[in-house]
Amino acid sequence: MTRTRSAVLVESGRPAPYADSRPVEVAELSLDPPGPGELLVRVGAAGLCHSDLSVLNGSRPRPLPMALGHEAAGEVIETGEGTEFAPGDRVVMAFVPACGHCARCVGGRPALCGPGAKANGAGTLLSGAKRFAAADGTRPNHHLGVSAFSEYTVVSARSAVRVDADLPYEIAALFGCAVLTGAGAAFYSARVVPGDSVAVFGLGGVGLAALLAAKAAGASTLIAVDVVPHKRELAGRLGATHTVAGGPGAVEAIREITGGGAEKVLDTTGVVPVLEQSYAATRAGGTTVTVGLPAPGEPLTLPALSLVAEERTLRGSYLGSSVPRRDIPRFIGMYRAGTLPVDALLSHRLTLDEVNTGFDRLATGEAVRQVITF
Repeated sequence: MTRTRSAVLVESGRPAPYADSRPVEVAELSLDPPGPGELLVRVGAAGLCHSDLSVLNGSRPRPLPMALGHEAAGEVIETGEGTEFAPGDRVVMAFVPACGHCARCVGGRPALCGPGAKANGAGTLLSGAKRFAAADGTRPNHHLGVSAFSEYTVVSARSAVRVDADLPYEIAALFGCAVLTGAGAAFYSARVVPGDSVAVFGLGGVGLAALLAAKAAGASTLIAVDVVPHKRELAGRLGATHTVAGGPGAVEAIREITGGGAEKVLDTTGVVPVLEQSYAATRAGGTTVTVGLPAPGEPLTLPALSLVAEERTLRGSYLGSSVPRRDIPRFIGMYRAGTLPVDALLSHRLTLDEVNTGFDRLATGEAVRQVITF
């Protein structure tokens, strides 16, 4: 049995500022030993993502209480039976525990793993187990199989990817969600190629990772769109050829810059009106990719005729359409080569006790990527 301090969401929908309403409580929990195919991981760093915020604010309902956090890196301390890992291994955790056996995994689309999605929705590990326990005997739920806002966590080995030991935890953590999702969306979902005109709506960690990847893929026109001025300024430093203020005039500005619309447009906001703008900013024959997660049941209205008459493509992208075991090492290699400088995304470092303040920064747009370090 391992003791750990963990950030637990006790109630969603509490009003901001979260530093006052404190929906997340840091509690001392116990952790069962890892079962077969599982790992006990000492967390080195964990990033705050809008997917965490969407659970906190209630737009993405999850079973509560829940030990939050899904973007992280750490060190394997103990292994259950039947894993390829060993104590001392450094790992990055991916937020879909791909089983490796279902039709989607075998077909090369582990982000859509059926058993993984079922476990994530139920708040369990891939095995169906819950390994956290509170002092009163209750079992906090796992967040996307990772629950990384915790000194220690137990994860399925199917959530973990081994990485080099010399990569700093706070950088390695970014590859578990922001980079995997954003860069993957540019490379695999949008399929950016040299000479493309590309627009990215939303310049958080995922959006800026997409922008960096689009630049690395050879986009000739790279437009960064956000309502927050300092994020647009950062995008300009990272290679955007143009920056556009988010809002009603964004579509016309993109059309003017590109002569009718961008060939590839990525929406990372999860805001349906912004997705509609992203589609409107895409030229005939182009591709619109949506990465953000709107609230369940929220409708989308588009001119249906354009899909046929203009040969338009609207594509969803979950986990960047990536294969974590292939792409985390691949993207880390690009980082080391200087073509994917994702360390520029890191805007704040936090302690575990500052997690509610961190969510305030995330909600207001002040932060790009904040990382809790242990």
